[in-house]
Amino acid sequence: MAEPSLDPQLDRHAAEYDSALNRGISVSGEGRDWFARERLLHLARCLERLAFRPQRVLDFGCGIGSAAPFALEAFPELRQLIGVDVNAQSLDVARRRHGGPRVEFRLLSEHVPSADLDLVFCNGVFHHIAPERRAGHVREIHAALRPGGLFALFENNPWNPGARYVMSRIPFDRDAIRVSPPAARRLVSAGGFEILHTDFLFVFPRALSWLRPLERWVRRLPLGAQYLVLGRKPAA
Repeated sequence: MAEPSLDPQLDRHAAEYDSALNRGISVSGEGRDWFARERLLHLARCLERLAFRPQRVLDFGCGIGSAAPFALEAFPELRQLIGVDVNAQSLDVARRRHGGPRVEFRLLSEHVPSADLDLVFCNGVFHHIAPERRAGHVREIHAALRPGGLFALFENNPWNPGARYVMSRIPFDRDAIRVSPPAARRLVSAGGFEILHTDFLFVFPRALSWLRPLERWVRRLPLGAQYLVLGRKPAA
């Protein structure tokens, strides 16, 4: 996969990624790990309803690899998790913290699509890719998946005032070009995927956590701070 044109600020902020992100999202009352875990557990529930058990998974734009332990938790049958990113400094951190027998990290330019992955997921990546390059990367993700494989695109919801405020507090998100839910669906569909559904996540902050059980009933309403577009590569 060719390297995407990510925001160059990501290179400058790689060393302080954790602290910058946690400062930004602290207004929600939760930390980075809580969001990372809940995203993947929600995805795992979606896949369970499809009787889909991924064994080879790619984290596109893995950063410092924070999602790795939660992917291993969410997908117990996972045999290989590959994290790819353009930032060598971030990958060094990822290898030190999360590398292991089932987890490896590579530069994006070193990963060759081979139509052999079950699942590709990415979180908050496409708003850092120049709009004119986004379609090409979706096609590359399509080429990396086996027939019937799934693409899970998580993005910040620009229709949610809280999400916009949080992004304004994070140096590497402040000037990013946001991706609306309809634009994300068009992007995934144009890349050759069948759209299975779009879910909206993280409606209530921690102060209103007692209301979170209600979120399952409003997943399809554009209320949450993030959204998931789940697409499937057609079977051969």
